[in-house]
Amino acid sequence: MFDLDGTLADTSADLLASANACFWALGHGDLLTPADALTAFHGGRAMLRLGFSRLGDWSEDMVDAQYPRLLSAYADAICVHTTLYPGAVDAVEALRRRGDAVAVCTNKPEALAETLLRALGVRDLFGALIGADTLPVRKPDPAPYVASVLGAGGTVARSMLVGDTDTDRKTARAAGVPVALVTFGPEGPDIARLEPEALLHHFDDLPDLAERLIP
Repeated sequence: MFDLDGTLADTSADLLASANACFWALGHGDLLTPADALTAFHGGRAMLRLGFSRLGDWSEDMVDAQYPRLLSAYADAICVHTTLYPGAVDAVEALRRRGDAVAVCTNKPEALAETLLRALGVRDLFGALIGADTLPVRKPDPAPYVASVLGAGGTVARSMLVGDTDTDRKTARAAGVPVALVTFGPEGPDIARLEPEALLHHFDDLPDLAERLIP
């Protein structure tokens, strides 16, 4: 099971642009820079909070007011700068060829995740897609993970998660499955601090790693 943002694809530039579109509309200009990529992978509200915090006083009401605008801006320019990480497609196809089920479990809203995967030309590679709003709960609750496994025709006890953040680490722990965290995301090798079952340095290594981690 794969996370999407920061795991399969580097979506940070388009995510940051959607938040900056909100700040521009308010007359502030760009409050976020490429250095804020890690925050981008924690979601739209996290980006808005960071930007507003740089202005001084802010409130959750300000974040709530701008969140729909952010989603609209992102939907209008969802795949301008976004790219799949090197080797991602080859790794997924290799897993499929040997009979593994693959799916996406993301905290991106489902419709946006569908749109992005189709824009990248890879939606048909995944047997299921569970987004932030597919169920009443989202990661790190284990329910979305379980739904993604079952939706792809898999068995939870014989599955693993590939992700890039503490949310993915907590999700895997809650579901009782191993997690491999990528080191090519914004945290780089520092992601090892979360003590995952494995680190994934390049997608070329994933088939062998999965063979080792999945019972």
